[in-house]
Amino acid sequence: MPFDRSFQRPAPGPHTLFLSDLHLGALSARAEDVLRFLRAHPAEVYVLVGDILDLWQPMLPHWSAQDQAVIDFFRARHASGARLIYIRGNHDPDPSRIPAYAALPAEHLDAYIHAAPTGQRFLVMHGDEADSRLIRLHAMTRLGSLIDHGLRRLDTFLSRLSLRDPEMRGFASWLLLAANALRYRGRSHERQMVDLARARGLDGVICGHFHIAALHDHFGLTYANCGDWVDSMTALLDQGDGVLRLIGGREAALGLPLPARHSHSDQKALTQ
Repeated sequence: MPFDRSFQRPAPGPHTLFLSDLHLGALSARAEDVLRFLRAHPAEVYVLVGDILDLWQPMLPHWSAQDQAVIDFFRARHASGARLIYIRGNHDPDPSRIPAYAALPAEHLDAYIHAAPTGQRFLVMHGDEADSRLIRLHAMTRLGSLIDHGLRRLDTFLSRLSLRDPEMRGFASWLLLAANALRYRGRSHERQMVDLARARGLDGVICGHFHIAALHDHFGLTYANCGDWVDSMTALLDQGDGVLRLIGGREAALGLPLPARHSHSDQKALTQ
């Protein structure tokens, strides 16, 4: 009797790590935490979901040895056979204008389709596509960088005056978090991103940009947001089984364990 291949499990895919909003080159970057996380979670495919570089600060450029170490890590992983996919975000420079010290041997794309071994396909985009045209203007992005840069300078100064633990959020950081939460308080951006995936006949969307980590299927398809490496310090992982996991977190970056979280539909599938 011939073997019935319909009962075979799908062949595992590569370990794929999705990260966004590292903002390397900005005062807000936490490159040392990024590097620690990357070393603890090696992958075969790295999908960089935008705003990896932030090199256009209107004040003095801020590129640290830690920022360079993250770039060097990705270069070393690529030399070892890993694939790098780079989705351009609104803060990223044009690939042709990235300075040599920050350039990566990556595939530079505007969007990418992540095909899971289960047959599901996810649209990967940065996420600024959900913003209004006014917000997406380069001038507005530069203004936002200026405000962020100035507030974080102030926060650092106040931290030194008060001898506050540098790992604790200061007033400026809380102000920026509150402003971001207010801007996206209705979470309409999530539905907009899901609708982009639905229009293409896909099973969900993976994005960044909003600095709000999330993983759910509230709108009928999977919505997955990597979060960021300024505040939430999270990433998304597909271990090769097609299940998206939200991993990391501020607690983990500070050395505390944080369990992986799955989307609601994936949790049901895992228990069947």
